[in-house]
Amino acid sequence: MGRCAARGGLYGGEVRATIAWGLLALYGSGMGAAGAEEEEKAAEAGKKANRLLEEKSPYLLQHAYNPVDWYPWGEEAFAKARQEEKPILLSVGYSTCHWCHVMERESFENEEIAKFLNEHFVSIKLDREERPDVDRVYMTAYQAMSGEGGGWPLNMMLTPDLKPFFGGTYFPPESKRGRPGFLEVLQQIRKVWSEQREEVLKTANTSHEQMQKYFEERPAAEGGAAELSAQLVADAVKEVAAAGDERNGGWGSGPKFPQPSNLRLLMRAGGEKERAFALKTCRKMMHGGIYDQIGGGFHRYAVDGIWLVPHFEKMLYDQAQLVDVYLDAWQISGDEGFKRVATETLDWVLRDMRHKDGGFFSAADAQSEGKEGKYWAWTEAELEKLLEAEELKAVKRHYGVTPTGNFIDHSDPDPLPDQNVLYVTGPTDDWTEAERKALESAVAKMRAARAKRVPPAVDDKVLASWNGLMIAAMARAGRTLGEDRYLEAAEKAHAFVVAKLWDGKQKVLYHRWREGERDDSQQAESYLYFLRGTRLLYETTLEADYLALAVDLAEGARKRLYDRERGGFFDGEKRKDLVLRLKDDFDSAMPTPSSVGAMEFAVLAEITGRKEFGEVSEKTLAGVGPALKESPFSVAEALRAVDFLVAKPSRLVITGGDRRREFLEAAWGGFRRHLVVMGNDGPVEEFTAGLKPVDGKTTAYLCVGQSCRPPETDPGKIAAWLKETR
Repeated sequence: MGRCAARGGLYGGEVRATIAWGLLALYGSGMGAAGAEEEEKAAEAGKKANRLLEEKSPYLLQHAYNPVDWYPWGEEAFAKARQEEKPILLSVGYSTCHWCHVMERESFENEEIAKFLNEHFVSIKLDREERPDVDRVYMTAYQAMSGEGGGWPLNMMLTPDLKPFFGGTYFPPESKRGRPGFLEVLQQIRKVWSEQREEVLKTANTSHEQMQKYFEERPAAEGGAAELSAQLVADAVKEVAAAGDERNGGWGSGPKFPQPSNLRLLMRAGGEKERAFALKTCRKMMHGGIYDQIGGGFHRYAVDGIWLVPHFEKMLYDQAQLVDVYLDAWQISGDEGFKRVATETLDWVLRDMRHKDGGFFSAADAQSEGKEGKYWAWTEAELEKLLEAEELKAVKRHYGVTPTGNFIDHSDPDPLPDQNVLYVTGPTDDWTEAERKALESAVAKMRAARAKRVPPAVDDKVLASWNGLMIAAMARAGRTLGEDRYLEAAEKAHAFVVAKLWDGKQKVLYHRWREGERDDSQQAESYLYFLRGTRLLYETTLEADYLALAVDLAEGARKRLYDRERGGFFDGEKRKDLVLRLKDDFDSAMPTPSSVGAMEFAVLAEITGRKEFGEVSEKTLAGVGPALKESPFSVAEALRAVDFLVAKPSRLVITGGDRRREFLEAAWGGFRRHLVVMGNDGPVEEFTAGLKPVDGKTTAYLCVGQSCRPPETDPGKIAAWLKETR
């Protein structure tokens, strides 16, 4: 893994070689990768605003007072580039991206660099979270040019017709450590653009043609569905687990990302050995600095191999996926620590990441007061002032606090000294009652003290996609944990997204809402992640309206985003501002939309009986058939969908009466691998619609296909039945 959920292996060597010739041939090599994440910066008083001040994206607003003459992504900028025959600098990032903020501070606030950009380039800022389809095009181009994983900030040079010809990630303002300075790079590009423009345009066109041929003209997958089997899944699970770090859990030597799709694959499709590795990883993460030991929730990733020092931003999508991971871990193992982590994470989201009307915000920054980790870390000196002697002793023993600390921000020219990221040094089983009480008292004081600090900025845009993931996690947690507040929060967030981003007449789901305004973008991740949240709300409430909306979302995704020839879902709808329509093939920090679609269409096929939904799922999986065998680590979510398809899933149909809640709690009260929970109202398949309650009582039927057990009116017996479906 790269620092920013990098991907690799997208092209054959001949394609990469042709594309990479680009400016590497014209300028030489040495660009390198970089990127990572986090930060947010308030507009500085007294500086002239640029046109980004009119935007809604918190990331773009961070750059609204740069001296760079920024444009948002759109026709105004494109027209200027065409008219003035200037190259485009496309700079892509997001509001909690650490190295984006470093580059802003060093380069985009630099008057000399800004003057050069304003004179010779058309500069565009793009929030990758608002337009993941655009980001994917240029990140893929960068990966092809460089052969590296990529990351953010992503800085790409485009022709006026939006074709990429050169790119990099983070650039320092001046050359150092083998990395060229940003102004030097700009000067080189300006020189080549002036003196060899026809060669640059030819290279860009050739590169674009190669990419187009690779992605848009590759043969449709045929016969792949026949290869989907339980053995394929079993082999893949073993390979994924074998690649793990047996000592510290997770994968790789660092930086380390949580990899929730892989963890869920191991727990849901693996044997005892694979599950043990996943549980070990869960314990390592919950004890490490990647987990917020005081406030709950997970930071984005660890910069090391032992989960100790994180990049401190917290992303909504990480919380959603890791709640599911820890609920699985708890249900498999019975370890109450896993349950606690899931609950603390959900409570942090409800406390700090929710709009007053219910929608969930996108991310919390790593910085406060301009300093990485300042809100989260502690010095021994400040703890000495805050705590009593026994409390301090307990905190130092349990959380590894030392006088010199374990974290320093090397990207900061004036870093904070002696910072401690809290981590769990070991169990407290052998502690005395007095020691445990001292630790409990100390943590309470630390929470209160931290609440008085300047909090990190929150990216308060509401994305249909990430809300879908969190709605799914909240809904499941509400039933699994017997906590109505989580289910209520899921329903309220769902209503928010429907009200703000769903056009019921046109059956269109838009992507982003902020401060009363929605965008005009339709993204596969929004349709398919929100489909997941809607489907989970249906299964946890049995409200037929949720199922009807799930069907509408599926049909919308199939109409606007599905690749009928090759299977899978394009990242975005067909638009003039996309030089390519791509499909994300490999899971990264989030599962690919196509993989989520494969699972959701398979489940909807079970519920509705609609064969065309099952065909979408199978064709989508066939489209990634080679990867399922050759690189299972990259397609864990797709493998979970394969596991569901080949397992003959069971349907628990709950009908009638007034004890629905008891039956739902029984259904969700244990670890269920391949169970679909449904009612008999709404757009359900014909056989299910005909199942009726017995004597007016709430009645459950456990069915596979059209074969069902006798009807049951005792929810206790249902729980016993379901233990057999694990």
